[in-house]
Amino acid sequence: MEQMKREVADYIVKCSTCQTVKIEHQRPAGLLQPVDVPEWKWDAVSMDFVVGLPLTQRKNNATWVVVDPLIKTAHFIVIGNTWTLDRLARAYLKEIVRLHGVPRSIVLDWDKRFQSGFWQNL
Repeated sequence: MEQMKREVADYIVKCSTCQTVKIEHQRPAGLLQPVDVPEWKWDAVSMDFVVGLPLTQRKNNATWVVVDPLIKTAHFIVIGNTWTLDRLARAYLKEIVRLHGVPRSIVLDWDKRFQSGFWQNL
């Protein structure tokens, strides 16, 4: 039985058709929603959080990445993953708004409640 499993696995690895046609084990994604191209730099930003990093001396363990997709510039803000929306908004004002102003739109893959709460705190 083990020999047959190995032979099948070897065949699949060498077969170009098997490598290009793979079974998708996820539900199909929804329709893509294109993002408008901003008219000016820092007019629109995208954000994401990198969490699960080692703890720093100041007890921070995450990085907040804020990117301007037009000029492909990013800011990396060191944060703690337990920070409140109020503290995140203050950090955003200090690190992004101070330098670039308030953007017209923010693209974020977190849920709408986070986005609305963030805007209210901002």
